[in-house]
Amino acid sequence: MEKLFLITLMLATCSAVPRDLSGKVFVFPKETANDHIKLLTSKTSLNAVTVCLRFLTDLSRNYGLLSLATATHNNDLVLFKSNSQDVMSMHARDSSTDFLALSLPPNSWHSMCATWNSENGVAQLWVDGKPTVKRFIHSGQPISGDFITILGQEQDSYGGGFDAKQSFIGMISHFYMWDYVITPEEIYRHKLGVHITPGNVFDWKALDYQIVGDVLLEQEVVEQRELLRRQ
Repeated sequence: MEKLFLITLMLATCSAVPRDLSGKVFVFPKETANDHIKLLTSKTSLNAVTVCLRFLTDLSRNYGLLSLATATHNNDLVLFKSNSQDVMSMHARDSSTDFLALSLPPNSWHSMCATWNSENGVAQLWVDGKPTVKRFIHSGQPISGDFITILGQEQDSYGGGFDAKQSFIGMISHFYMWDYVITPEEIYRHKLGVHITPGNVFDWKALDYQIVGDVLLEQEVVEQRELLRRQ
């Protein structure tokens, strides 16, 4: 039993070695209440946050892109697409707001960045390089605790409570997170895929992660690389 525990510990340690995922994509191929990517970080406090990623899906139903939970708040930081094609919900500290009238046609790659500052409670989305209005979510309380951060599912309990009907089907790449609000110029560089400021919480070029279930890591398709190059 002790030997089995040591082997399990060694495998877990190996899976936590940061990897450069340049030219790669996570593929979520099916509706499931299990499959996801778990992201690993030593950070335990976020006074502010910026999240950027690129994604492609053909879903018209709701789905979770990002879910960060702590022991006291299941929805400490969430990006959740509603049933309506043009609405994205953002949660912070179990409070939320909806960003309306977005342009997110299916079967197209989209660049999305989300920012939130705990001091004034203001959040904003940037979709394909274009900013939304700024909306209030929650103020006066930073995100704190041991994070469980997940791509492709939405946590209804700390580290679980997944609903297959809210699972993401599609592809995610170029995922970054910072513990501050990055500048509009840096956000635009993420859209272009060039000279991106390394994420100090999560960085696509040095990502600690675990694949749970049948999520695939594949080469980025030529079309996406060419799209980034031309923008």
